[in-house]
Amino acid sequence: MAQDFDLLGDPIPEGFGKRGRPPHVPTEEKRKIVMMLLAFDWSLERIAAALSITPPTLRKNYFRELKVREEARARVEALAMGSLLDQVEDGNVSAIKELSRRFDQHDLRQLADHIKSRGRNEAKNDPQPKMGKKEQQKQAAGQVAGKFAPPPPPDMLN
Repeated sequence: MAQDFDLLGDPIPEGFGKRGRPPHVPTEEKRKIVMMLLAFDWSLERIAAALSITPPTLRKNYFRELKVREEARARVEALAMGSLLDQVEDGNVSAIKELSRRFDQHDLRQLADHIKSRGRNEAKNDPQPKMGKKEQQKQAAGQVAGKFAPPPPPDMLN
């Protein structure tokens, strides 16, 4: 059976024109739109309004895209960089300039981070290793002061 499409290129669902609202049919183009709008940090209500659906329908049909909301911007930027790289390989001069500009921006960001940290290599090593309850109790027992403090070690042995 041949599928009919509306003016926007979306498939017309069965029962269109009958009573009730037709079911929402997610397409690959709409999935890309949802990912793009998530990259620009739109709210679920605003994205649903842009697609002419309700927020529960958005959550039902686009749950995979919504699950990776934090990664949406990185994915869209990676896609744009891949497209830019394809144009550079084809010899597009403006794409070469844009890629060079992005590399310069990246280098400036790294330099700014280096200057901000004053050249210190800030590793994410915790100064105190994580200890369990028993190790914490032993350490606390060794730091007792006052009347119940352990005696100091001898200074010299004969």
